Amino acid sequence: MVDVALARISDPLGEGQRVFTKVYADAARRVADHADVLAGLGIESPPLAGLPVSIKDLFDVKGEATTAGSRLLSEAPPALQDAEVVRRLRRAGAAIIGKTNMTEFAFSGLGLNPHYGTPLNAWDRKAKRIPGGSSSGAAISVTDGMAVAAVGTDTGGSCRIPAALNGIVGMKPTACSVPLTGVLPLSASYDSVGPLAASVDTCALLYGVLSGTASDARPVGPRGLSLAVVKNYVLEQLDGVVARTYEAALRRLAAAGVQIQEISIPVLNDLPMLFEGGGVVAAQAYSWHRNLLMANEAAYDPRVSIRIKRGEAMPAHAYVEIQHHRRRFVHGWSQQIRAFDAVVMPTVPLVAPRMVELADDGEYGRVNLLMLRNPTVINALDGCAISLPCHEKGAAPVGLMVACRHGRDWDLLEIARALEEVLARE
Repeated sequence: MVDVALARISDPLGEGQRVFTKVYADAARRVADHADVLAGLGIESPPLAGLPVSIKDLFDVKGEATTAGSRLLSEAPPALQDAEVVRRLRRAGAAIIGKTNMTEFAFSGLGLNPHYGTPLNAWDRKAKRIPGGSSSGAAISVTDGMAVAAVGTDTGGSCRIPAALNGIVGMKPTACSVPLTGVLPLSASYDSVGPLAASVDTCALLYGVLSGTASDARPVGPRGLSLAVVKNYVLEQLDGVVARTYEAALRRLAAAGVQIQEISIPVLNDLPMLFEGGGVVAAQAYSWHRNLLMANEAAYDPRVSIRIKRGEAMPAHAYVEIQHHRRRFVHGWSQQIRAFDAVVMPTVPLVAPRMVELADDGEYGRVNLLMLRNPTVINALDGCAISLPCHEKGAAPVGLMVACRHGRDWDLLEIARALEEVLARE
């Protein structure tokens, strides 16, 4: 697997140069060879033995600068140790294939990067469509066979957006379930680490390693599952393709015996107040970036720096009030969905636009906020969610987002397995 992945990374006609900021070819081969020796001796293998896994360019690797998709940090002091999730991957036998490209400092849902180039969406590649972000390279590493799975981060949809736009599976776990030690932050209140892969099974395998937990959930089938279909807030401004594909997916689930109930969730209508003035995310991002911006703002992607700088203006009382409102919203959401196994909605309201359509800064900003809207619901409400492909084979990729309350990650994965079987494309 590793040799195949490395061949695809180095293919001059492929996306490898735009997908990876660093490739660990020799180290990955050594890990894969070691896994083969263990298997040949009949020794029990660790769960990820020899599997090529990519990691987003936000995770510390001992002895290297963590650049976060930016040229600014290329001369930063090297990390003194691996990030905790990197350490867990190594211990589980993963052949870490390389670090993947991303939106600079993870602050956009579109995946464009003016410093290292932008990986092209796996669908309709000739049209040069966006990959989604911020874990852009993570998704394309999976779609193009450069990795069996990828580890990304998700602050407002950064695992689920590129998964939805490229037709794979992406999970945002409960934030506290995977350690953030050694991960360059965007927002300590919203950041989470999650897997991207071609299937729920592979995401579950990776989540078990990242979280250090084993499943405590019972296997389920589609018949009898109770899903709340959200009809307020998340259905606004759906494009025609997403609307038709989403409705067709719900019909398929209902035909398979899933109990579908449309509901309005009142707390969602008040959610935008959390993001006024950039919200807590911008304030926390500005706190981390303040000195770097003062020293070299011109080196930033201006579409990133302008969002970070919004956090400068947030007064302390507004910061405290937003955090108070968030706690109240989390409680309200948990109560309003308690009667259901899970909640479903479109992952994002649009199919992947062409990069040329986002040349105008105003349009870029509009589309970015629209892409982030639905996924950010789950980050704001401290839940867990997964995006499943629900489109027909060959059609524009569309994601169905399945979400559960805080801490129900293994239940979510079992539900997602059951729904994945129904939605599987021929």
